Amino acid sequence: MNRWKKLWKEWILPLGVEVLVIVFLLKVVFMLVLVPSGSMLPTIQKNSVLFCTYLHNMDKVERGQILVFDSEELGKTLIKRLIGLPGETVVIREDGSITVDGQPLEEPYVVYPQMGQEMEFEVPEGHYLFLGDNRAGSEDARYWEEPFIPAEKIKARARFTLWPLSRFGGLS
Repeated sequence: MNRWKKLWKEWILPLGVEVLVIVFLLKVVFMLVLVPSGSMLPTIQKNSVLFCTYLHNMDKVERGQILVFDSEELGKTLIKRLIGLPGETVVIREDGSITVDGQPLEEPYVVYPQMGQEMEFEVPEGHYLFLGDNRAGSEDARYWEEPFIPAEKIKARARFTLWPLSRFGGLS
């Protein structure tokens, strides 16, 4: 009997506590995301694994952040860059440049712009507008039937790349 108490105290109980802590962290603090496409090139490579922290307060999101959200329309979790905030007017011009409420948006992360027709988005309250960095190869708000993502569907902010190791580091 003493042997079982020792096994319980030294192995089973500590291992159980560790598992509970890991489950808690994965459900409340952070998540790992596999990026299946090249829609965020060159910022995020296809098949990258990202470390993301859950968002518990939408007041802390800012334009330009890379966020993880659920798309009801597509039935999957996506990762894109936040471009439009609630109440803003976002215009994508024919040359691919963007203005927000009439002010040009600096986008040094866009290396593959897409030329096309001008598009205007009036972002409703409680919703957000997302685009991929690889505008020429991203299926994003420009192509969705419902281009705006409700705040409650936004899950996390991408913080850094874990894999591939050659890209390990923070995301901006």
